[in-house]
Amino acid sequence: MSKKVVAVIFGGKSSEHDISKISATTVMRNIPQDKYRVIPIYITKSGEWKLYDGSVDNIINGNWEKYAVSCILSPSTEHKGFFRIVGDKIKSIPVDVIFPVLHGKGGEDGSIQGLFEMSGIPYVGCGVLSSAASMDKAYTKIIISSVDVPQAKHVVAYSYELDKIETTLDEIEEKLGYPCFIKPSRAGSSVGVTKAKNREQARAGIILAAENDKTIIIEEFIKGREVETAVLGNLDIQVAGVGEILAADEFYSFDAKYNNAQSQTVIPADLPEETSETIRKYAATIYKTLDCRGLSRVDFFVKEDGSIIFNEINTIPGFTSISMYPMLFEHEGMTKSELVDRLIESALPGEER
Repeated sequence: MSKKVVAVIFGGKSSEHDISKISATTVMRNIPQDKYRVIPIYITKSGEWKLYDGSVDNIINGNWEKYAVSCILSPSTEHKGFFRIVGDKIKSIPVDVIFPVLHGKGGEDGSIQGLFEMSGIPYVGCGVLSSAASMDKAYTKIIISSVDVPQAKHVVAYSYELDKIETTLDEIEEKLGYPCFIKPSRAGSSVGVTKAKNREQARAGIILAAENDKTIIIEEFIKGREVETAVLGNLDIQVAGVGEILAADEFYSFDAKYNNAQSQTVIPADLPEETSETIRKYAATIYKTLDCRGLSRVDFFVKEDGSIIFNEINTIPGFTSISMYPMLFEHEGMTKSELVDRLIESALPGEER
């Protein structure tokens, strides 16, 4: 039986470009070599697409870039693959499935998924609508408000209305109070997030968030433990156990997540069994309500009184050495290689999307 060709796409123009490279390296190292042939496709920070045929180990240290050549994904279903471009020579490279490992804007917001749909090539993960809705925290809240899952109170603001910032600050003080969290609605890995303790910090936080997105979401401060669970599959889903984040900073910021060795993950979280089961039930409800496919990590808070608050969903979670998603399934007895194989299989024809 011939090996299926898997194109792993990584990098991208988002602020999570470098994290994507690390995640993609983990994924490619764990793709079963007896079943699949891997084609790494790199999107530069400026948006150029490059095909690389060499050692995965070189991706992190940058030694591979001089060997990468230009390529494009054909949007035509006639080709179902990429065109490798060297000078005036063009070579068609058919692929069987695409595995996007693109965190943040341009990767998990539905835009590239639309290109995959046009190409007719199966791909791992959520479709256009679920990707877009899950990436946008404001729209996620609107959709999840239709089901019985508790969420934090919030206010929405827009970058093009910064001249009305004082009115927004009044609304924050009336509805939420301080401290509160201010976030770009469509940025991941806690980029551009502020914990505001007063009006001046809130004003600065809104301006910072506006630099990352046109939509800004301001949420009430939830005093509680940060926990996460992982979901795998399409219609027949598997929900892993619950893990806890012990952030080294005031909140799980980008720096606390990736640069501070004091941040820790605890698996399983030390929670009553009933609480863990409710979190898993909520995660399944959220996943299905947003019409997710393939994989997602779902984040919650557990308050001191034991109540549970939905925080956010991530449809292309990290696959680094400290990422919760693969670690949760490893705790369930599934190796990274088995997990990656399951994800690829979930995208292949015959699997209900």
